Amino acid sequence: MALRGCLSMALPASSSRPPSTDRPGLGILCLIGVTLIFAVQDALTKHLVSLYPVSFIVMVRYWIFAVFAVGLALWQGGRQGGGIRGALVSQRPLLQALRGLLLVGEIALMAVAFRSLGLAEVQAVFAIYPLLVMVLAIPILGEHVGWHRWMATGVAFAGLLIVVRPGAGTFEPAALAAASAALLYALFNVLSRSLSRVDSAATTQLYTAGVGAAAITVVGLGQWTPLPGADWVALGIMSALSIAAHVLLLVALTLTQASVLQPYNYLMLVWSIGVGYVVFHDIPDAWTLTGGAVIVASGLYALHRQRLSGPGQERR
Repeated sequence: MALRGCLSMALPASSSRPPSTDRPGLGILCLIGVTLIFAVQDALTKHLVSLYPVSFIVMVRYWIFAVFAVGLALWQGGRQGGGIRGALVSQRPLLQALRGLLLVGEIALMAVAFRSLGLAEVQAVFAIYPLLVMVLAIPILGEHVGWHRWMATGVAFAGLLIVVRPGAGTFEPAALAAASAALLYALFNVLSRSLSRVDSAATTQLYTAGVGAAAITVVGLGQWTPLPGADWVALGIMSALSIAAHVLLLVALTLTQASVLQPYNYLMLVWSIGVGYVVFHDIPDAWTLTGGAVIVASGLYALHRQRLSGPGQERR
């Protein structure tokens, strides 16, 4: 969960990739691997948060993630000059802190959702986030969106209602946690794009790791729970998978553009269905599959319209 933010964190660095190194096929394969790793990681998260406090599990995970993220930020800062002191200097420190809080909040809400819902149900709801990014970019970044993409957003929200079915006897309040996580993550992405204009990737990663780790420690330290050896191993594997996904994602971004990779993020829903069935014997119902398909199709259509809209044509 923590590393879904890595795509936006890595975007500034990826923009400097020389065209001669563009290898979209290999980049797409790497991203497919990332989505599969995320699905397995989510399964481990679901297992652990069903047994232990969410804040405790997220805290330990975030500590490990923070060590890696800080090390990577320091390495990037060293390459760019200035070292740790230079990386700590931000043009928008309060916005950086808010962004870090948004990410750790999204992670915790996703863990809460996994406690009560299957992997596929959570991912079907969370799949709304790319369209939320588009909507939030209008007031925050001043972007323009044409009626085609507004229509896609409306259809996607209809798909969301199909999945959660508010007012129905089968409605799960945990679906609201997943939807709230999608909203926080969308805002996180929009702020990432805004901050990339003024701060380096090393600075952004330091703030993300430091603020998030500090915030979840305040909440989770009092929930410290002894774990048997097997669950420590599961927690360690989960954290290792996060790091592996981060590295593989960075490799993918060096091989091709983020816009080429973005559609393949929707494979998360496919992998979640498969992993959820194998590990937990969960079979998503027809409502979840239908609503998820509507959301994914709407997101892909909106992305298609965005690619068609060149400079001066954003209002189409």
